Amino acid sequence: MSVSTHVLDSVLGRPAAGMTVRLLAGDELVAEGVTDTDGRCRLAEGATAPCAHRLVFATGPWFAGQGRDTFYPEVVLSFDVREPAEHHHVPLLLAPFAYSTYRGS
Repeated sequence: MSVSTHVLDSVLGRPAAGMTVRLLAGDELVAEGVTDTDGRCRLAEGATAPCAHRLVFATGPWFAGQGRDTFYPEVVLSFDVREPAEHHHVPLLLAPFAYSTYRGS
């Protein structure tokens, strides 16, 4: 299984570089990373159990580092892994007071 994300700052129209992202399977930390200059982060390579997973984005510290306020100190995206062999790409479109996501490819 592989999990990746792509974080975009929808207000500035730019990638959200330098944001910490954690991947959890249940309550177990699977991986942690930081978005690159393009806002991308690959978090898992290899097998994991078919179960509920969560991506936890450290949005509060990221916005604070830019001198910007946000309503969300973190964003948590939960998704089910049913086919461990598949790639799971879960993007985050981010603004200080809103966010959206979708299953990417």
